[in-house]
Amino acid sequence: MWTPGTGSWPSERIRPSRRRARTRSAVPRPSRPESHPHPHPHPHPHPNPRGETMSDIAIRDDRAAGRLEAYSGDEVVGHIEYFVLESPGRALVPVHTIVEPAHEGKGIAGSLARELYAMSAREGVPVAPLCPYVVKWAARHPDEAPAADPELLSAAKAWLAAHPGRF
Repeated sequence: MWTPGTGSWPSERIRPSRRRARTRSAVPRPSRPESHPHPHPHPHPHPNPRGETMSDIAIRDDRAAGRLEAYSGDEVVGHIEYFVLESPGRALVPVHTIVEPAHEGKGIAGSLARELYAMSAREGVPVAPLCPYVVKWAARHPDEAPAADPELLSAAKAWLAAHPGRF
């Protein structure tokens, strides 16, 4: 039933807008304290609780071991385990992405996935991801991660099934 005076049906919910009105308020806004000239409390890139930034993370490819590793100093803080598929065509096949618990939530897994695709582009070899994280990352970054060839994905799954002790 229409409710006079409200301009709406009772079943409709009126939700306040989360957007700010575009009019200027008569009340002046407080200025930012001198100790925080930057709009965010931390300068970019944001440091993590251990004080390291992504610029402190080095990524190295250990092709012989099939690992793309992220280092903070001399410590491996994360890695992608992968293999190189040779047939029916050459492809990099990531199987697992692992980040040490103390370093989770710092963008390390994303940096590893980005480097895997950059490595793939430099070498002219496609990626056929079997790792759930890399699959999701690729879906969120289609400009950096071309879609995988279904034939290569099938071959990668078959290779992995034929080598159960490898990963």
